[in-house]
Amino acid sequence: MNAPDTLHLLQPKALDQNSALEIAKSFLLSPNGLQESDLLPIFGLMYGHRLDDADLYFEHTRSESWSLEEGIVKSGNFSIDQGVGVRAIAGDKTAFAYSDVISMEALQKAARATRVIGSKGGKMHVPAYRIQSNANLLYADQSPLDSLKPKEKIALLESIERRAKARDPRVIQVMASLAGEFDVVLVARADGLLAADVRPLVRVSIQVIAEQNGRRESGSSGGGARSDYHFFTQQLVNQWVDDAVDSALVNLDSRPAPAGAMTVVMGPGWPGVLLHEAIGHGLEGDFNRKGSSAFSGRIGEKVAAKGVTVVDDGTLSGRRGSLNMDDEGTPTQCTTLIEDGILKGYIQDSLNARLMKMPLTGNGRRESFASLPLPRMTNTYMLSGQHDPKEIVESIHRGLYAVNFGGGQVDITSGKFVFSISEAYWVENGKIQYPVKGATIIGNGPECLKDVTMIGNDLRLDNGVGICGKEGQSVPVGVGQPTLRIENMTVGGTA
Repeated sequence: MNAPDTLHLLQPKALDQNSALEIAKSFLLSPNGLQESDLLPIFGLMYGHRLDDADLYFEHTRSESWSLEEGIVKSGNFSIDQGVGVRAIAGDKTAFAYSDVISMEALQKAARATRVIGSKGGKMHVPAYRIQSNANLLYADQSPLDSLKPKEKIALLESIERRAKARDPRVIQVMASLAGEFDVVLVARADGLLAADVRPLVRVSIQVIAEQNGRRESGSSGGGARSDYHFFTQQLVNQWVDDAVDSALVNLDSRPAPAGAMTVVMGPGWPGVLLHEAIGHGLEGDFNRKGSSAFSGRIGEKVAAKGVTVVDDGTLSGRRGSLNMDDEGTPTQCTTLIEDGILKGYIQDSLNARLMKMPLTGNGRRESFASLPLPRMTNTYMLSGQHDPKEIVESIHRGLYAVNFGGGQVDITSGKFVFSISEAYWVENGKIQYPVKGATIIGNGPECLKDVTMIGNDLRLDNGVGICGKEGQSVPVGVGQPTLRIENMTVGGTA
């Protein structure tokens, strides 16, 4: 299932898998006196014990961040991190070791340490060498850190403050940051697969504080992509600045939010973070294999209202949550999770797919070489419906129009969630009355999907700011949705 073309970003020509392998070897193997042929015998050493699977994950990461506050660039950080993770699997048991030193000695020590997860008497073998040939080509291989000079990075941040202060005299403080990452990974698997990826990632974050009659309110915006810093055109950055300022000014006039059960209309784009948290995590393979998700064992059942279709798509060009391949070397794909209200499947890494006897979906992700892969989302969003967004808002008799969301949390087992709303409006008889502050949405993920009554035709993904946490690991993700009308949602307020 393909997403609309409007979700894709223009990118330079992407590298193919052979080029990615050459780059990965130049960063990860050659400087450490290794060749790809040196990796395969490591599996022979590991399979001296009885294992079901094993892999090696090499990574080299260069990252930087710059931040501006009170008109001054107060900090700039640069770091280089690299290492290798070694994993052995026997049944549903996993042994894992990692080293920030890449050497044959470190690999051999890790292999001997992790193979003890399996019993002795395994069949020694060295797998045949093969290159991953069908990885996606979603972004270019340039390091974003080199795409602008330091003076240009500082100028970008200074332009954010100038525009925000010029927009309105009530803006009293501006904070902005710029971050970039260049990540090179190499995966070797026990079946002989060798695969590599070269991953750029950039982000701009903006926060403003406005004051009026002694009252202070904040607004934020920003975005990013798998691109270099040239992605941040002046027009795009100006739009984010305006969004942040507008949000702060709206909040200056906000009133206490009402409380109770009511109709809630959620805007397009970032409000899809509720879908990510309340629904997406419950569709990850590990929770469903263990029976701890509210969606466990329910494939083929109706779990949402008719018209609700949810996908996880790691193949959108240049998007923050996209990957050419996951962190196990499996090409990413577009996986339909819910189709017209019917649960169709889960997102999987190799371990849970094998144990559940289900297909791989390219969702094995890890924070770094020092982390185990887990089934994780990429870009998760609901597809468009037929209704005009204006029509949906005008359909509200008395209810809330939630435009932007803050943080939230969910209980995977029960599906219950709590989310704060950072920008919302009270609506009566189809007319927006005034902005409200302090609203939270409380509900149950599987149940709220059944209460969707109108789906807009305005699918939008977030600007590229999503970070997903799971078991102490954080990875970049994307979220999105069209405008949605949901009935009987519980709103916690201050009125």
